[in-house]
Amino acid sequence: MFKKRQTQNKTSIEDIDTLFGENTKVIGKVEGMGNIRIDGNIEGDIDYDGNIVIGETGKVQGDIKVGDISIAGKIKGNIYSTGKLTLLPNSSLTGDVDVSKLIIHEDAQFDGSCKMSTTSIENITYIEDSE
Repeated sequence: MFKKRQTQNKTSIEDIDTLFGENTKVIGKVEGMGNIRIDGNIEGDIDYDGNIVIGETGKVQGDIKVGDISIAGKIKGNIYSTGKLTLLPNSSLTGDVDVSKLIIHEDAQFDGSCKMSTTSIENITYIEDSE
């Protein structure tokens, strides 16, 4: 009768193809496809055909090219996302972003510029106050 509602934008453990644990440090470029979770440190660029979750202990120093990305940790580098970028509370992003959708939660830090790549002036709808 009652079903558990599926929560959108949550990547379950079964959906993760690659996991960089908290005690892992990678120096160099990371390439691949699927879903990746980073709880360790990566020093280098990431080019991933899929989605990335940066955990609270995750740190990336390099540019990231990805579909959707959710950040709870720290990033120093530019992000190119064909999907959605979500900055969760207490996350930190220093760098420029080129995204389709951007969500910044309260207490998240963003130091850089943002380009909304798929938004054109024709697609913007203005809502006028009816008062």
